[in-house]
Amino acid sequence: MLKTFLATINPMLTMFFCMVIGFALKKCRILPDNASKTVAKLLTWVACPALSFSVMARYFTISTISKYLSIIIMGTICVTMAIIAAFVIAPIIIRKKSYERCIYRYAMAFANSGYMGEPLVQSIFGDFVLSYYKLATLPISIAIYAWGVGTLVPSGNKKESFFKKMMNPPLVSMIVGMIVGIVCGLIAKNVPDGSTAYDVIFPSFIVNSLDSLKACMGPIAMILAGITVANYDFLGMFKKKKVYVATALRLIVLPTILLASLFGIKELCNLIFGLSISNTPIFLLFFATATPLGLNTVVFPEAYEADPEIGASMAMLSHTLCVISIPLMYSLLTLIIGDPVLPV
Repeated sequence: MLKTFLATINPMLTMFFCMVIGFALKKCRILPDNASKTVAKLLTWVACPALSFSVMARYFTISTISKYLSIIIMGTICVTMAIIAAFVIAPIIIRKKSYERCIYRYAMAFANSGYMGEPLVQSIFGDFVLSYYKLATLPISIAIYAWGVGTLVPSGNKKESFFKKMMNPPLVSMIVGMIVGIVCGLIAKNVPDGSTAYDVIFPSFIVNSLDSLKACMGPIAMILAGITVANYDFLGMFKKKKVYVATALRLIVLPTILLASLFGIKELCNLIFGLSISNTPIFLLFFATATPLGLNTVVFPEAYEADPEIGASMAMLSHTLCVISIPLMYSLLTLIIGDPVLPV
């Protein structure tokens, strides 16, 4: 357990240190006022698409599609349960129907499965396992843009169509990468050991450039988190009692309930229907549900002139406490159901 804890806490500390750097740069006025918007665009249009495309183009092939099916189904079940839980919990925390309740509902439904979960999975398990993780979180990504983002837009401003919401760079690049991966696999069936069809077909300078850009995603995402929360009253963030409740639910209670439910569903399917489903989806979805709150609850309220401090408080507190909560919970998970048997 200690070995697992130490292996998980190292990348957590690295990412937290990047957040501290972003926070310090903004507080010391080294970065301009619009730095968060610039960094966010760099992350959304460059680093994240590079990661999504290169991972899926390299590892998503005809031979692996059948292996993804159970993972995608489990991801769909997971996000469905999370949204139902959010509708139950949010009115308990915020009794009065208001825009604040929408923020808490989003926070309970979605963790930072992308900008935090992806670099974390990549650093611990590598690119191949990350390709499975991205498919596991595909239903979550769809739910975020199809429903989640809409809850953060105040009434009267919800003008974007479903199609426009879905046409975002990270999701589009992942779909394009999946298509390229299948095509590359069909063209180059025999490749040298340690390489993939993607590495053989694409020029090395493109492969190396995308690999370099995708490595920037984790640090840039955490620097952005630090810059964003630095725009608000630091001490005031720790004075909101309901934020502590939401953070505990987001980091500990909800992941425990969701993962226990998924494990029960998996065991029932194995027992009743004779389906052999491994623990792989459980471990992958841990990093999709136990990560801290993302920055959408800051960005969208700010964009529509609503109060962003609640979201900033949850982001700051959850990103700080997750440095301990994620390694600890992951160690407990391996202790309860065994070490992960992940694809290699």
